[in-house]
Amino acid sequence: MTSASATDVWLPFDADEIEGLPEGLNYRFWDGGRDYPADPSDCAFYVVPYMKGPEVAVRPLQEMRAVQVVQTLSAGIDHVQPGLGLLPAGVRLCNAKGVHEASTAELALALVLASLRGFPGFVHGQDKEEWRSGFYPALADKSVLVVGYGSIGAAIEDRLEPFECARVVRVARSARATARGPVHAIEELPALLPEADIVILSTPLNPSTQGLVGPGFLAAMRDGALLVNVARGAVVDTAALLSELESGRLRAALDVTDPEPLPAGHPLWHAPHTLITPHVGGSTSAFLPRAKRLLAGQLTRFAAGEAVDNLVLTTG
Repeated sequence: MTSASATDVWLPFDADEIEGLPEGLNYRFWDGGRDYPADPSDCAFYVVPYMKGPEVAVRPLQEMRAVQVVQTLSAGIDHVQPGLGLLPAGVRLCNAKGVHEASTAELALALVLASLRGFPGFVHGQDKEEWRSGFYPALADKSVLVVGYGSIGAAIEDRLEPFECARVVRVARSARATARGPVHAIEELPALLPEADIVILSTPLNPSTQGLVGPGFLAAMRDGALLVNVARGAVVDTAALLSELESGRLRAALDVTDPEPLPAGHPLWHAPHTLITPHVGGSTSAFLPRAKRLLAGQLTRFAAGEAVDNLVLTTG
C-alpha cells in the first residue's frame, strides 16, 4: 500500500555531507546497490544515482507509487526516459542544469586544443622519447559551430571567447536572439556546416537528435574540420563517422561514443586523427559541490511546497 504522505528522500550521497538540507524529511542513501534502503512506495523525492546507467536509474520506478519528484544529476534525462511510463501522473522530472556546465565546457575546450595542437602525438612521442616538433593549427581565427546552445553550449562559448576565434555560430532546436547574437534553428545546419572549422556537439539526446550527425551532416562539413562530441554518443552515427575518419577527410575528439563504453577491438579506438576520452565531461572536482547545492535548494523548495527548478517534464 502506498503512502499518501510519503516523506522519504532517496539520495546517492550521505545526507550528512550535504549542507542546507531541510528538516522533516527522511533521507535514505541509495547509490544503485542491490538492496533498497527502504520501501520504494514511501519515496517522495528520488535522486537518480549518477553515472550508473539506465538499468539502475529505472529499477525502482515501478514501485515508487507516491513519488513526486525525480531528480537527475546529469544534464541529460535519456537514462530515465525508458521508465517514465512506469510512474503515476503528475511526477516532476528535473535535470541538473547548473551542475555540469563548467566541467563539460572545460573538457570541450581541452579536446579542441589537444586535437588542433597535436597532443596525442606528443604523448606517443614522449613514450618513445621522440622530439616531434612541427607546425600545428591554432584555435585563433577558426570558425566554431556549437550545436546544442543550451546552458552547456553557452558555457562553451564563454570559454572560447578569449581565444580570438573568427566567429562562434550557435544552433539550437529553434531560432532565438541572445545578447551575444542569433541562435540558428537546427534546420539551418546544411548551410552552416560548410563554413565551420570546428563543430562542437552539446545537444541532449532525444528522438530528434539521435543519429543527427549522420552521412549527410558529415558530408556537409568542410575538409579537415574537427568534430567534438561532449553530448551523447548516439547523437553521432558511428559507422558514418568512421568512414570519414578512415578516409582522412575529418578529425574527431569524442568524450562519448556509441557503443559506450567503447569495447576493446572497436575500430574507433584506432581511427586516424581521433582523440577519445572516457565520458568524463562532468566527472571532475566541480561536480560534487554543485550537485550538493542543487539538491539542497531543490529539497528546500520541495519541503516548503514551492515549485522546483529545472523542470523538464511532468508525467501525464
